[in-house]
Amino acid sequence: MDLAPADLAAAASHWDARLALDYAWRDGRTVLARREHRGPLRVQRDLYPEGQETCHTIVVHPPGGIAGGDTLAIRAGMGEQAAALLTTPGATKWYGALGPEARQTLDFTLGARAALEWLPQETIVFDGARAVTQTCVRLEEESVYLGWEILCLGRQASGEKFVRGMFKFNTDIWKGDVRLWSERGAIGGGDALLDSPVGLAGHTVCATLVAAGRDIDNATLAACRTIAHGEHARAGITRLPEVCIARWIGDAGEDARHYFAKLWEVLRPALRGRAAVMPRIWST
Repeated sequence: MDLAPADLAAAASHWDARLALDYAWRDGRTVLARREHRGPLRVQRDLYPEGQETCHTIVVHPPGGIAGGDTLAIRAGMGEQAAALLTTPGATKWYGALGPEARQTLDFTLGARAALEWLPQETIVFDGARAVTQTCVRLEEESVYLGWEILCLGRQASGEKFVRGMFKFNTDIWKGDVRLWSERGAIGGGDALLDSPVGLAGHTVCATLVAAGRDIDNATLAACRTIAHGEHARAGITRLPEVCIARWIGDAGEDARHYFAKLWEVLRPALRGRAAVMPRIWST
């Protein structure tokens, strides 16, 4: 495929951004004991809206979007018994370039009895974007993880559809030497799967929530399945040993986030024995 001059310029200049965070449990408090960054990835603030045991961290990517050739890598290490919730102040945008692939990697390692929640706001995939995301979570005994991804294909508000490009995603969750969950997927712009009744059925937003590290009991699963998923949307929940997966498809990222937040309010007490406290940044 021939590249336009703007695409060639984007390919010649790209970000290589990295953020490494290490949390520790000290004197009844989770602290961000070490942070390192390279390029445009930062921690905006550490907050404690629910007491000292859980550190809420806002991860910021100042450029606001990811272009062809960019690489973003976020690593979080949770010390024994430490607990953190990571979120973002706004949507992540994958720009259309049709040049080199852009890539994001998430690498989360949890010590014994640690907890990590990765709850970013939605991801918007522009027409022409070529993106790869890779997530690896490593759990130890009694540690728990809950994370979600809300994927908006195209910019519906401006009438843009996802007709070119490719979005690839890989997720692996390990507990010791046992792989609890593995997923590989790819969504092509203009692919028949987007309109197929066995695919996205014409919807433009697809989302996945994963809770891992502990078995979900029957009462919790039943409570999750009573939560309304929104008009014209579809949702389903699957329980596996030490993993619970929720899927959602619809047409608004905000509706997906609202549904997942309601699920989180039910799942968090089951996973951590603590009520859900919404990140303050979601209200600004």
